[in-house]
Amino acid sequence: MVVISIVVVLEALALLTAAALYIYQLAIGAPVSSFWGAVFTLALLLAFSAWLFAVGHFLFRGYRWTRAAALVAQLFVLTIGFPTITGGLLLAGLAMVVPALAVIVLLFDKRVIAFASRTSGSRAAL
Repeated sequence: MVVISIVVVLEALALLTAAALYIYQLAIGAPVSSFWGAVFTLALLLAFSAWLFAVGHFLFRGYRWTRAAALVAQLFVLTIGFPTITGGLLLAGLAMVVPALAVIVLLFDKRVIAFASRTSGSRAAL
């Protein structure tokens, strides 16, 4: 569970870094085809980063719903990672695909399922 949470939080940090670079590019006047489209893209980067931070945090705490959220996030990463590899950016693509595949495999580990499905104890799994 710790490895999965760390990977998800690192993905959130990567998106936050991309958003910061995007803000920098907009601030220095990089050409964009649509200013409001660029603002919308920036909002999506920030929102998805915040979402991944929340998923990583609550996954570490054992909330049930986070397994599905983490799985969907990894599938999105794969949809960007594989075209990146086939587009000629091998290292960048592998940096996306390998952690995503590892998280997907670990999400279906019986220990992770048991941890995120606890119903007895000091707190209930949500």
